[in-house]
Amino acid sequence: MTSGPAIRINPSSAVPPFEQVRQQIAELIRWGVLAEGQRLPTVRQLAADLGLANGTVARAYQELEAAGLVVTRRAAGTRVASAAVLQPDARLEALTLRAREFVTAGRLLGAGDDELTDALAAALKATPSAVAGP
Repeated sequence: MTSGPAIRINPSSAVPPFEQVRQQIAELIRWGVLAEGQRLPTVRQLAADLGLANGTVARAYQELEAAGLVVTRRAAGTRVASAAVLQPDARLEALTLRAREFVTAGRLLGAGDDELTDALAAALKATPSAVAGP
């Protein structure tokens, strides 16, 4: 992946670096840029490439594995899981995590519940259902 799609960290973002890594890799998998069985860089390599601590990348990989998007095997490394589709429980967990991040970001912007609800409704209307895959 080091010669493949770029992952970028925004140090001024309210989103923690591990979550930025997790989000970007998850999107690359869902968009098919990272194919089933494709090996991700080692934790050490990606951390060095991004200028992050190993633990930051390791946490991102752990979250991706918990969501069923990647599989880590000793000596085989971390690879994109076959049929990287979230199971219902994992999907709910991932959605809840993303919802918490959305609420936190909204609160940092000073938004109240009504504004957050309106923003979510607007995003749902603006996003084609074909993009809103599993």
